[in-house]
Amino acid sequence: MPDYRSSAALEALERRLRHSRLLNVVLAAVCVFLLVIALAGGGSRKVAGSAPASAATGGASAGATAQRTTAADSLARRDPADRMALGPVDAPVVMVEYADLRCPYCALFSQQTLPALLSEYVDTGRVRYEFRDLAFFGDQSVDGAVALHAAADQGRFREYLTTLYGAAPDHGHPDLPKEKLLGFARTAGVPDLAAFETALGDADLRAAVTTATGKAQDLGVTSVPFFVVGDRVLSGAQPADAFRELLDGALAKAGGTR
Repeated sequence: MPDYRSSAALEALERRLRHSRLLNVVLAAVCVFLLVIALAGGGSRKVAGSAPASAATGGASAGATAQRTTAADSLARRDPADRMALGPVDAPVVMVEYADLRCPYCALFSQQTLPALLSEYVDTGRVRYEFRDLAFFGDQSVDGAVALHAAADQGRFREYLTTLYGAAPDHGHPDLPKEKLLGFARTAGVPDLAAFETALGDADLRAAVTTATGKAQDLGVTSVPFFVVGDRVLSGAQPADAFRELLDGALAKAGGTR
């Protein structure tokens, strides 16, 4: 693996990322045990608990950074038909999360932090939450993402996400065979289980997940969970207060109510 902390490698990566159509973020890439995100102008601070793309067979990063992007709110879709989003389309701020359904840190964020953020910011109409596929950890990560889409198509996105992450093991990446995915659908209250099972084999849905993953990697997103809030990015499963600071700052900038 090249050393992306060297100035020559960093300059080469910066040149490539300047051509990104969406983020326009200058990122320095990842090592297995360290993710450093370098963005034009602005300071940084350490954060913890993200899983790197290079750890597709296991492992995790103990460090990451939060930095300012150069294109505010550039990834927000605000699509009324987006079934993998929560909160009003016209909320002052959008929080985008890139996640893998087999990622232990994504599960940790979902269980320990996301419920408070949804209650305080999304359910009150101040923030919209949009989920993005980033299937890092093999075919079963793609299977899990397809299952989440299938549940979302029946109006059970939040329930399925909570159920799947709630069953995550204390350590490592969970196995997600078809039987488990179906079991999660039952628990999450997916109304048409036959249609859900058929969707698990939908080639178009699977292609959409892999395409979304490729686009995220092209942008330079190299760890999960990864978040974009307004004109800032954040990596790792962090305490709720780290996100409150981020969201309150974005709301203040957007003129929304803190």
